Amino acid sequence: MAILLGLLAPLQMFNDIALRIGRGFAVVCIGLMVCAILLQVFCRYVLGNALPWPEEAAIFLMLWMTAAIAPSAYRRGGFVALEILSSALPKRGAALLALVLLLISGMVLYIGAQMGLGEMTSLAGKFKSASLKYPTADGWEKMSNAWQIASLVTGLWLLFIVNIELILRNLITLAGGETRLRPPLDAELKAE
Repeated sequence: MAILLGLLAPLQMFNDIALRIGRGFAVVCIGLMVCAILLQVFCRYVLGNALPWPEEAAIFLMLWMTAAIAPSAYRRGGFVALEILSSALPKRGAALLALVLLLISGMVLYIGAQMGLGEMTSLAGKFKSASLKYPTADGWEKMSNAWQIASLVTGLWLLFIVNIELILRNLITLAGGETRLRPPLDAELKAE
């Protein structure tokens, strides 16, 4: 039990900090996304001349917003879940089922993150954005699609780390140490 609690403590602290930063980053992304869309609407319908980049910028921001906020939702149990079977099982059976599902989820997340890393460095990551550019010393450079793929990879790795925390919490619960678990810092947000 002490080993599991010792493994959980630094992981939970990392997730408390990283996911709080992620939620703040997601708020900034969604704010910028709304600004980009409003700018596009203004330019297209008021000025009669649509800009080439706001739609792609909004998609880029949406990808990063999703990558930043999904781990918090997963940690809080905010994903869609079928609870018919687990609610019909005794508490220990439901915990075992949850552990099996977490292990399967962990494998899927790990494989997905590895595939995403491969895509970032492969041909798909070398394509350039149609309209998103950034300034360089030599002028403006089109943004690599690797940055969009990086949002997927970032989100999957954060989800994987949260999944490990959830597995450890589940193992501690199965071992009878549920009362020794400290709630995540964002647990108070669950009720809202």
